[in-house]
Amino acid sequence: MKERLQRKYALSNEGVNDLIKGIISSALLNLSVMLTMMVSFTFLKQYVDEFLGNVSEVHFLLIHFIAIIIAIIILMYFAARNDCRKCFTKVYDESARSRIFLAEKLKTLPLSYFGKKDIADLSATMLSDAATYELMFANSAPKIYGGLISISIMFILLLNFDYRLTISLFWALPVTFLLFILSKKRMSKLNKETFDMKRSILGDFQEGLDLVQEIKAYNREKYFINKLNKKFDQDMKLKMKLELIPGTILNISFSILRLGMITMTVYGAYLIINNEVDLFTYLLFLIISGMVFNPITKAFSDMAIVLYLESAVERVREIKEMPSQGGRTEFRPNNYDIVFKNVNFSYEDGVNVLKDVSFTAKQGEITALVGPSGGGKTTVAKLSARFWDIQGGKITIGDVDISEIEPERLLEKFSIVFQDVMLFNSSVMENIRLGREGATDKEVRRAARLANCDEFVENLAEGYDTLIGENGAKLSGGERQRISIARALLKDAPIILLDESTSSLDAENESKIQASISELIKDKTVLIIAHRMRTVIGADKIVVIKDGKVVESGNSKELIELDGVFANMYKMQIEN
Repeated sequence: MKERLQRKYALSNEGVNDLIKGIISSALLNLSVMLTMMVSFTFLKQYVDEFLGNVSEVHFLLIHFIAIIIAIIILMYFAARNDCRKCFTKVYDESARSRIFLAEKLKTLPLSYFGKKDIADLSATMLSDAATYELMFANSAPKIYGGLISISIMFILLLNFDYRLTISLFWALPVTFLLFILSKKRMSKLNKETFDMKRSILGDFQEGLDLVQEIKAYNREKYFINKLNKKFDQDMKLKMKLELIPGTILNISFSILRLGMITMTVYGAYLIINNEVDLFTYLLFLIISGMVFNPITKAFSDMAIVLYLESAVERVREIKEMPSQGGRTEFRPNNYDIVFKNVNFSYEDGVNVLKDVSFTAKQGEITALVGPSGGGKTTVAKLSARFWDIQGGKITIGDVDISEIEPERLLEKFSIVFQDVMLFNSSVMENIRLGREGATDKEVRRAARLANCDEFVENLAEGYDTLIGENGAKLSGGERQRISIARALLKDAPIILLDESTSSLDAENESKIQASISELIKDKTVLIIAHRMRTVIGADKIVVIKDGKVVESGNSKELIELDGVFANMYKMQIEN
């Protein structure tokens, strides 16, 4: 039961323990009220019987009655106190644990997961979906399970009083459950559609903000607004159904439950007329019938909420159960040679991006990856840093299989300059310091100078302390790329990946930075991806990748003489 609850609601060990305690507290709180009534009537019946029979036993019964009532009051007090503490306080601890766990989990997932997921969707999962625990466990789950437990116990207890009245009262319950089960699939589907529409609208909003420049430049404001309005209309219709269908089912369920009370009242009156049941028992059932369905009524109301929130929990559970990239935390290779041995890789099942790729990038040499666009060059570079796990073959660094090394430990050995530069809304200084935590201002300025950042930083209002806006919005493409190069220079790792690292620079700045990079790469393993022949012409080794395969390999002189793919690319650029 514990494991089932833990998986169903994607809980931590502490969270499921708190949920179980909350369920028990809720059940005890429900039972305490009804048990008080049952004890009172039982005592009253015995009191009357003893008073008419043996008066000497009355005081003994009275003492027992008072002791039982006191015990029930104490039970109610601790149950209510515990219910409040577990359901309204501990739940926030689980919400916090869930967010922290999700953040830690995302660090261990392969980039292939992020490629399949929308960033707005992931953000919503981290923020709003994780908050569903606060609503679900403070108001719903404990009451549902607590209500089911308490009503089951009351059913068993009432059977001991009179099984005929008990059945006449409770016959409506399985009918109500059947109705709810039959409608659950429809309600779950509707909940999922509503959540998906909400995510779609959030995604469109984010896309619109990211592409506002393009939308305005091509006069697509009207198209964008109309697209959003259509989704708003669909969202409104879905929400109306989401209110109407569960509300109708709940009202029908409550009506059926009331029929149970009516049948018990009528049948009980018949039994009294025929002297088949005593008045005290009948009165007990009359009073209990007005109370016994309160927990289950609340449970049914909360079930509709839980079904709505299950879509959010499912998203949280999906992340928590995703296979992580694990491995050893110790990584001490003999050298930093990168070796690809018959590597096969695909982003999607059945669609190979790389096919039987084999080459060696030696330490102390520059290995350039060239070839037509979409051939797999960037994929090869990122696989060497284990951004994804391969489907076949082996990638080693210093004879160590990288699939056995924890990604974070592996990436400590890499300095990477991506083609698409991402910057934080912080100062120039802090954006460069991202390359090495704890670097001094002097070290940061040295790296910036080598990356030729001084030229534009001096013109900024506050120099290196200037805030550069979201993703470096206040800087040009070339300036952003130079900050990225400065990060790599600051990190000074033994393996360097340069993916079109100078593509946004003019010829003068490119030459200056190439000179700085030449200092950085001494005695290191360097993988360069570039389309400009002047960037790769001096590489020690050039690997030509086309359609996911290595078609040529050698230095520039050898490949030009080969008169193949590289030679053709070289001639086209020289002629142009």
